[in-house]
Amino acid sequence: MASILIVFLVLSITFVAGRARPNQPSIIRVGNSLTHTTSWPSPSNRFAFGFYQQGSGFAVGIWLVSQDNKTVVWTANRDDPLVTSNAMVYFKGDELVLLPAQQEKERVIASSAKESFSYAAMLDSGNFVLYDTNNKPLWQSFENPTDTILGRQLSSSLNKSDHSTGQFDLRMQEDGNLVLYPVTSADTTPDAYWSSGTYNLEDVNKNQLYLDFNGTLILIRESTREPVGTVSVYSNSYGGINANNNNNTIYRATLDVDGIFRLYSHTYYENGYYNVSRLWLAPSNPCDVKGSCGFNSFCTPNDNQNDCRCLPGHDFVDPNRRTLGCERNFSRAGCSGAKENATFYYISTMENMTWGDIPYFAAEMSMEECRSSCLEDCNCGAALFKNNNSCQKQQFPLRYVRRDTGDGHMAFFKVGHTALLNPPLMITSKAEMVQIVLEIIGFTVLSCVALAIFGSFIFKIRVLRYKRLLHNGKLGLPEEVTLRLFTYNELKRVTKGFKEELGKGSFGAVYKGALGKGKKLVAVKRLEKLVEEGEREFRAEMRAIGRTHHRNLVRLLGFCTEDSKRLLVYEYMSNGSLADLLFGAILRPDWTERLRIALDVARGILYLHEECEAPIIHCDIKPKNILMDDCWNAKISDFGLAKFLMPDQTRTFTGARGARGYVAPEWHKNIPISVKADVYSYGIVLLEIVCCRKNIDVNASTAEEIVLSSWAFRCYAARELYKLVIGEEVDKMSLEKMVQVGLWCIQEEPALRPSMKSVVLMLEGMTEVPVPPCPTTPSM
Repeated sequence: MASILIVFLVLSITFVAGRARPNQPSIIRVGNSLTHTTSWPSPSNRFAFGFYQQGSGFAVGIWLVSQDNKTVVWTANRDDPLVTSNAMVYFKGDELVLLPAQQEKERVIASSAKESFSYAAMLDSGNFVLYDTNNKPLWQSFENPTDTILGRQLSSSLNKSDHSTGQFDLRMQEDGNLVLYPVTSADTTPDAYWSSGTYNLEDVNKNQLYLDFNGTLILIRESTREPVGTVSVYSNSYGGINANNNNNTIYRATLDVDGIFRLYSHTYYENGYYNVSRLWLAPSNPCDVKGSCGFNSFCTPNDNQNDCRCLPGHDFVDPNRRTLGCERNFSRAGCSGAKENATFYYISTMENMTWGDIPYFAAEMSMEECRSSCLEDCNCGAALFKNNNSCQKQQFPLRYVRRDTGDGHMAFFKVGHTALLNPPLMITSKAEMVQIVLEIIGFTVLSCVALAIFGSFIFKIRVLRYKRLLHNGKLGLPEEVTLRLFTYNELKRVTKGFKEELGKGSFGAVYKGALGKGKKLVAVKRLEKLVEEGEREFRAEMRAIGRTHHRNLVRLLGFCTEDSKRLLVYEYMSNGSLADLLFGAILRPDWTERLRIALDVARGILYLHEECEAPIIHCDIKPKNILMDDCWNAKISDFGLAKFLMPDQTRTFTGARGARGYVAPEWHKNIPISVKADVYSYGIVLLEIVCCRKNIDVNASTAEEIVLSSWAFRCYAARELYKLVIGEEVDKMSLEKMVQVGLWCIQEEPALRPSMKSVVLMLEGMTEVPVPPCPTTPSM
């Protein structure tokens, strides 16, 4: 590493803007902040700085914006742990910091030791820059790269979904040569697998790597901006985009997770079409990448991708992660003479093989002599016979092994006879036989005595428990088989005297509490209007709800039935309700997040309708009863007093329930209701998710917009769905699909409404959505 001279590598992402004047950057002032629902875009909206989702957590970075995915080109503190959706980026006067959570230490993204920052900007070049009061850059992401050339040494990402440091590096050496190495190597010549050939340059310290507007990757002199060496040349002969005639092309050079350095173009067309092209790559053969396969495995090309396979006598360390390499599947015998080695081992032969390790022995001999020499040599694990009659012997483990298509060499691998290297136990005398028999008998007797003592102990415990039940008069199984039964005083202590109220509903208020010495937060609902509910029905429903387990249902943990007091204990949902997110937040959730929330709610209702032991009609589906957990997953709550059906029952009579604007028409007709009542309520909620407004809004701009369901159908019939999401970029196909599904769900006739299973399949794109008829205007 001491021989590596780090130089600036700049402008590796280039936005081609023709001869037009660049857009002025949006100024980000000190004191501004970011959450996972917001970002700082560049003037052209081609790049954005902010939070992006990585698995179940979030990271901070810069990405290329497109409708279908995010191409991440830079990540802040890439090897730090991921953060939750509660994290925030805050721009202070002297630092740009990440605040992971309330009790975690802040992480510095950028800082200046000399001067304070005045403002920041996300530029169209893909560079995020922090300036002083004189408009001088004090910090920029181009000087702190990850896997895309934006500054100095490049390191590939771990995999496509994890942008932490991976297995390969691109480095500038003292002679000006750009070289690719495995991260774990010693950076010596045998470890390198590609170089730019730009060596023997003068003033290496002052050279920069530059990606020009034609997609050419070159080295330039920092002072004069003159080229001093070419790394890659892209021309139209490769079938790519002509950058000189196109003003919507972005180039990027990335060291990908497979160790290959690639040049890409991202082209944006006026009709909204977005195209990504690969213009150049190095090396061209995936198996040229040293370290792509681990120890004792070899790389072989497979449809322009490398496939890792084990050498003879070895098995994968982890079959699901073949790049980790292989380990020996036999035990080595002691070093013996030539005859003994031939007894314990045999030679496995493979053609067209090569590897990168330096041999401990090399000499000229025939192929058969090379084979026999390795078999008889205690130190030899493999031998490579080259065409010039050269035999090179090697010890295990082997690295950088590959199989070529025809220019490789003959390889001999010494493999053990497993049965001979692991012989069975041999008994050679009568005394040994007697000793083994006595040991077996003794172990058997001790095991029987231990089992008898243990069985007697368990029997006594059960007898004592039965006598206690007789004494208390409580024979049989307890009623609450899956839920915890709390006392009223316990819940009063847990909530500190019902001090912190989280909300209030039609059946009572909800309070925040903490179990287990404050380690587990819960929500305690104190029911008030239960005069008409019988004791037996209440406990039966509690047992049924306690058996519901789904990721989109709020978990009921326990209840209290002390005297006339009725309380329910739920898991705590830290991010409030869907109503708060849609109607109360300053910034509405983005379109992708709303799609996910709509599916979460649909899957939760589907579980209640079709996947429980007995169908459950929620009866009160509305945004206020859909809560958001720590990772912003939607969960249905407040179904503690829903209507339960018998396994063979599809309809039931019940008193009017539900909230105004969400109630199905059949509630007002004194007819039996079915699960289709929940489908109607979900349809209204789905339209509210699409438009981020309430179903009934008396303060709407025009009279026709007051009732959302009627207005949505008029916009759909007139092919003017964009009016529902004015000022927001959404996917037109998914917008039309969600509105169609919502209109089917709110049909007046229950038989016309789809089942929740059909709703989920339509939202997932598994089935087509037919054209919906006009729904009736809902009851005000």
